[in-house]
Amino acid sequence: MSLDRTATSRSLISLFSGCGGFDLGFQRSGFSATAAFDCDGIAIEHYKRNLRSEAYVADLARDFPFPSRRRPVATILAGPPCQGFSTVGRRDPNDPRNYLLPLVSEFGARLKPLVLVVENVAGALSGPHVRHWAELEYRLRLAGYRTHTVRANAMDFGMAQLRRRLFLFAWRTNRDVDFHLGSVKSGRLDQVLFGVESQRNHTPKPLRPGSRLHTISRRIGPGQKLSNVRGGPRSVHTWNIPELFGATTAAECALLETLMRLRRSERRRDFGDADPVLPSKLERELGSPVRKLIACLVKKGYLRRMGDYVDLVHAFNGKCRRFRWDDVACTVDTRFGDPHLFLHPNEHRPFTVREAARIQGFPDQFTFTGPEKDQFRMIGNAVPPAMANAAATIVRRLLSL
Repeated sequence: MSLDRTATSRSLISLFSGCGGFDLGFQRSGFSATAAFDCDGIAIEHYKRNLRSEAYVADLARDFPFPSRRRPVATILAGPPCQGFSTVGRRDPNDPRNYLLPLVSEFGARLKPLVLVVENVAGALSGPHVRHWAELEYRLRLAGYRTHTVRANAMDFGMAQLRRRLFLFAWRTNRDVDFHLGSVKSGRLDQVLFGVESQRNHTPKPLRPGSRLHTISRRIGPGQKLSNVRGGPRSVHTWNIPELFGATTAAECALLETLMRLRRSERRRDFGDADPVLPSKLERELGSPVRKLIACLVKKGYLRRMGDYVDLVHAFNGKCRRFRWDDVACTVDTRFGDPHLFLHPNEHRPFTVREAARIQGFPDQFTFTGPEKDQFRMIGNAVPPAMANAAATIVRRLLSL
């Protein structure tokens, strides 16, 4: 097939396709998937049912599932697993899933599409993880491709979500194009979730009155979170919920808040974002003895001793985040239905599957079935269709469509 003839094609192959968010965005721009591959059988079933395209279960780390005489394809999309790169997780440099990123270059070298688009989290370009991204680009260039990386944020495409991602474009069409993805005003949760009550996959699950989570939820206002390591009006501390975590005196609260500040400013290590604090430093800051206060707070479960140092027991950055109607949500991840992490803007409950899907940009016609945990996992792992559609506009330029 000649270059010009292939360049007019809107066919694509999807690798690590998940349930099809990446492909749905390209479909809206006139592209058509000839085949999609993922190791997740549940995601593949959703892909086939909602996108009505060929999709296959395949372990791309072990298999090259393409027949040798498959018709040439203009574009390959790839969204390899991001868990090893994400700042939400452990960011293990040796996570075996990290090596799936440079593996994409092998599929490009074998299938020889005119354009290849790879999506991943922004964390893939920071720390020791950047070597995998660099290796991917290096291999693609060896295979004859030019490459360009674009940083994107879901908010720039009208979405009510703060989601930073990378798109790597590799092409061999000898074209120079503008890689600007465009920008529009971000959406708001009240706009995105309007009318969701009548849609499928919307089954609210109120927290049980009197339960631990319900008690916390009642104390978390819009735009706030449960956090012992940040100050300011956006953070509700465990010592602000005495009916659940135990009563504290004014002096004890002053010590806890001083420790909260010092553990981030008095650093001893070159990793992490905080360190335990010496009691002597607390005494200097407070101007009074702290030995008895520390002993009481250890007994109450607010502090723990670490050798000569003390630290907070509940040293998490943010749980039970309650978003505001007039704002955006943080990144929709696989745990978005967990009320320990995320709360509805004004109800004492977690988000529903349909609410998560809407924030992620899936249309209401895109349905999800099976265990809710799997549904949230597919939604959180997906490339938002709106972001994918913006990437598709660049591919159209590269293919002169």
